[in-house]
Amino acid sequence: MKRIVFTGGGTAGHVTPNIALFPRLKELNYDIHYIGSYEGIEKKLMEDYHIPYYGISTGKLRRYFDPKNFSDPFRVIKGFSEAKKILKTLKPDIVFSKGGFVSVPVIRAAASLKIPCIIHESDMTPGLANKLCIPVANKVCCNFPETLQNLPADKAVLTGSPIREELSRGNKYHALDLCGFTSGKPVILVIGGSLGAAGVNSLVRDALPKLLDDFQIVHVCGKDKVDNLLLNTQGYKQFEYVKEDLKDLFALADIVISRAGANAICELLALRKPSLLIPLPASSSRGDQILNAKSFESQGFSMVADEDDLTPYTLVEKVHELYFTRQSFIEAMQNSNQRNSIATIVDLIEKEVKKA
Repeated sequence: MKRIVFTGGGTAGHVTPNIALFPRLKELNYDIHYIGSYEGIEKKLMEDYHIPYYGISTGKLRRYFDPKNFSDPFRVIKGFSEAKKILKTLKPDIVFSKGGFVSVPVIRAAASLKIPCIIHESDMTPGLANKLCIPVANKVCCNFPETLQNLPADKAVLTGSPIREELSRGNKYHALDLCGFTSGKPVILVIGGSLGAAGVNSLVRDALPKLLDDFQIVHVCGKDKVDNLLLNTQGYKQFEYVKEDLKDLFALADIVISRAGANAICELLALRKPSLLIPLPASSSRGDQILNAKSFESQGFSMVADEDDLTPYTLVEKVHELYFTRQSFIEAMQNSNQRNSIATIVDLIEKEVKKA
């Protein structure tokens, strides 16, 4: 039996692509283990999948001043020692990382033990954690064609992001019942990430009177962001968070309004859902969502709008434009070579294991 160790954490986006690879690797007789932080989201998620889990110390590497900048490097050093000890015991054939700061000590420890490593970069430009791992990685997977120029040519592979296969098995009729919608009117899915998106929520709600003339709207608005005054609005259904039923809501949606996080938009690509992307503004981020969105726009997968420039009126205009031209976006996504991510990445894993 071949053995693989996964790492990555801090947010769900650094874990769910790893999870998407599990079923195929199990079919190929891989023994799967996971190294993450002591109490990160990755620990809870691995419990759901019954994957052996090992916690290590980790620290965040910040680009700004923070008193923890003086203590966190010691946590990273401790994490390196802990990861090395775990890897010596497990003796994996390969390590796969989806990023996040917990991955740095794991990948560095694996490289010191001559264990092959493959890492995955979701965003257009590598984050700091992956920048520290790239020099010792055997291969670097990425989501966007533009990212290739930022990576070593002999390591970079355009793979797209692994998407859980169950997302493609949704039942739109179950979603119609869940939302109390009729089958004769198109549906918009609004989704702003696991924490929601206050700016997008506000725009959509201000535009509701006009949008509801022509659409039904499912709004995944984030924890504590449900508007109680709108609970009984016909054709408008709100959820704080959706897990098991997300696949059904995707199946129901004709078009999607979304933030532009890398994993979220790769799900839209895999499911061929035409989208209006409203990236997190540069003032609230390092600008990665803006770059992600521009790439999808240039490839013909999505429409893009700047949150600061949108009004309820222009949002309604763009939604109508997207709906009536949706087939062109679907065709562009059907022709993309970034949709077979699981097969591409598993093939890379298999090749590196055979070389070792």
